[in-house]
Amino acid sequence: MTTSLSEINARLAELREEHRDLDEAIGQMSDNRATDQLQLIRMKKRKLRLRDQIAYWESKLIPDLDA
Repeated sequence: MTTSLSEINARLAELREEHRDLDEAIGQMSDNRATDQLQLIRMKKRKLRLRDQIAYWESKLIPDLDA
């Protein structure tokens, strides 16, 4: 299955936006002592998974130089 450059860029934009939103939410929750720590941990794990997905899709933008 081949993914077009525009599809990759669109997916990257979505992932980056979600990552940014999670970063903001985590920052706000960290400032609040009444925060549910389990939820905060889950959000941090989700943010890490997003970072990995972003790295994966960014690697798809790099052309193969095996030729």
